[in-house]
Amino acid sequence: MGLVQDLYAAHKDNQTFLHTRFGLGEDVLKPYKETLERWLWPDVLRNQDISVAKAKQAISSYRKAVGEPAGLAELMVSYCESAAGFSDNIGYQDEGYFDALVHMFEQALKVTCQLPAGDRDALIARLDRVRTISHNFGYGVGDDMDDLLAKYDRT
Repeated sequence: MGLVQDLYAAHKDNQTFLHTRFGLGEDVLKPYKETLERWLWPDVLRNQDISVAKAKQAISSYRKAVGEPAGLAELMVSYCESAAGFSDNIGYQDEGYFDALVHMFEQALKVTCQLPAGDRDALIARLDRVRTISHNFGYGVGDDMDDLLAKYDRT
């Protein structure tokens, strides 16, 4: 028990992991979503950096803590929404960022399409909005998402 207490006190990431694993708190996804938002939609006025790797790490951490499919799909869709929203709002143009967005879009579709219809339909609608926004970016992002949505969404 002392070891768990020490781990809990040692780092905020450990606290998040334990809260998620044991379902403590009102919204176990909140810290992961905050991390996604921070690294995918940084405050450009404060010169904050973008980090796709740190955003993906949040999803990986959730997967290790619980890996519950509905929560995983929610985080993946939130990733797509943040990345597409930032690019659209700020006019951010980076091919690597877009490649990561398209890859996460596909992963989100794979996980989402395995959920029950009630959960799946709302997430697919959100991904469809991401796809629509992504046609503004160039680099074939919207077209790639068109193809992926047609491939996975057979509802």
